[in-house]
Amino acid sequence: MRRVLRALLLLLVAGLVALAAPVVWIETACRGSAAGDDGHVPLLPPDHRRAESRTLLTYPEWHIVHAYDDYAQVIATGDPHDFAFLRSVAGFWQTFCPLRRAAAGMGGATRETLTTIHVIGVSFTAEMLLKAVYEETLGRLAAFLRGPQRARLDDLSAAQARDYAAFLRQVPWYRWDFAADREALQNSASDALRDRERALALGIEYWAKGLYARAIGAAVAGVGQDETTLRSVVTGIAPDRLAAIAGVTVIAPLGGGTEIETPRYAAYTDILRALAAADAHMIEIAGNDEILFTAVSETPAEGALFAFRRQGYGDVRSLFVVRVIELLETIRALPERGLTLEHVHDY
Repeated sequence: MRRVLRALLLLLVAGLVALAAPVVWIETACRGSAAGDDGHVPLLPPDHRRAESRTLLTYPEWHIVHAYDDYAQVIATGDPHDFAFLRSVAGFWQTFCPLRRAAAGMGGATRETLTTIHVIGVSFTAEMLLKAVYEETLGRLAAFLRGPQRARLDDLSAAQARDYAAFLRQVPWYRWDFAADREALQNSASDALRDRERALALGIEYWAKGLYARAIGAAVAGVGQDETTLRSVVTGIAPDRLAAIAGVTVIAPLGGGTEIETPRYAAYTDILRALAAADAHMIEIAGNDEILFTAVSETPAEGALFAFRRQGYGDVRSLFVVRVIELLETIRALPERGLTLEHVHDY
């Protein structure tokens, strides 16, 4: 028994070291250097300005959103063990490093922001490692015994994964109803081995995520949620046409353009697509003059800060930093470069 306990303790220590290692690497090798004042004078008042470095440091959380989307794409026709869990984890930390270095030139990051990213990174790493261990062993065995014909819960869990990935594009993950997914699995499972295995394995996963989600939700309620809207200054489009775009609230003339308020996250990317299609021009977003966006293409794109291949899609995601005044023109030119806009990372 002592040998078993010693082995378990060593395994626990090894796991903690593995989880802490990327955090140590980020904190020691990815600091970057501060840049001088770029001379930008914000038009928007202080209450509507956001730290410019946040455009870069929102990506790690979105990497997790994209990972769930990739996973949903893979299991739509395949099995969970077809997903490269370790590659997804590596992508989180590999992109965080150059983004943190670049963020130093945009005023740097607060310790609170870095701690938050480390926490979600370690949580994501632990989740992916646990899923990899199970799906590459017992999960793979259950899929093998099932045969080539997909079971009922293979399709149901794939649909749940797709809906969850879509949900994350606009709403925090901890608001997802994991209990409903768990109940749906239990109610839909047949007596087939694969269905019973999926109901048990995913039921435990959803139960654990539900508990964690409630804890995170309570913590967020205690400190207050981040703002869900932001202000921008746009020109080249009449106020009445701006007001006709879903989600846009016209505030007032400002700096030779029009101040607008919009939702953030995925909804903001949709609004920017609409503004680009209307031949508008962006002057400023949340008081800043640089912004990060991602685009996808068949091959790696030139000028990207970082690029890597998406799982399940077979194409490449590239990260770009551009000046805000060039953003809409850049979006309009993406098709000519063989690129499709994916997400604009607000602050």
